[in-house]
Amino acid sequence: MTLAAFLGATTFLGAALSAGTAGAAAPVLPPANARADYQLGGGYTPPAGVKVVSRDRTERPASGLYNICYVNGFQTQPHEIGWWKRNHDDLLLKDARGAYVEDEDWGELMFDVRTPAKRAALAGIVGDWIAGCAARKYDAVEIDNLDTYSRSDGLIKQGHALAFAGLLTSAAHSRGLAIAQKNSAEIVREGRKAGFDFAVAEECGRYDECGAYVGEYGSNVIVVEYRRADFTRTCGKFGARLSVMLRDVPLRTAGKRGYVYDAC
Repeated sequence: MTLAAFLGATTFLGAALSAGTAGAAAPVLPPANARADYQLGGGYTPPAGVKVVSRDRTERPASGLYNICYVNGFQTQPHEIGWWKRNHDDLLLKDARGAYVEDEDWGELMFDVRTPAKRAALAGIVGDWIAGCAARKYDAVEIDNLDTYSRSDGLIKQGHALAFAGLLTSAAHSRGLAIAQKNSAEIVREGRKAGFDFAVAEECGRYDECGAYVGEYGSNVIVVEYRRADFTRTCGKFGARLSVMLRDVPLRTAGKRGYVYDAC
């Protein structure tokens, strides 16, 4: 992207966000300490008493509940890698040899957020996804893989990730959506400054990180544990203040073999 193109892209993005913010309602946070369910593996009728549901951006929100829209903001979804290579190969992170940098645990490629021009281009794409969440009447978005920098072999720095996060929080707020910091307990203070409103923390009980999220986000923290012992311990310590749930790692839909759900 040329300098002129970059300036045009950032000017357009800034104008679009300003226009959206002018007509957007103030974001509403999820109810604190409410029973929540994590349905990224597919939507299903929430268990009794659930008031907050998180679903993938391709799913419809749950009727009558507070709905969080999952967006993979820093990495590709595995099934979308071909589309990214065909249409936006220059926005995928590559090492010095020109090889794609992959999150091998999930089979996802990383976005290249190292320059202002690439962040602006990526924010345009991810911002469209966020706009789609708003159009589907979600209440909030959670942006996954803020911690991509920690798996990038040093190519992406914290500052790069936080600068991009700032563009995404602005995009969400411009649509009247609250936005959650997903994981990355080591940068909760910086995440708060970048504009995140609440947190979704996986296994903060297991790794003794829940207190860090509470320190910045108070009771506005949704905790997902994947082991019964961690869930029980976290409920004992934070169950009266936070939304704490137990789920199976693949996040199966209700009725499937291996499905696990509990909450305190």
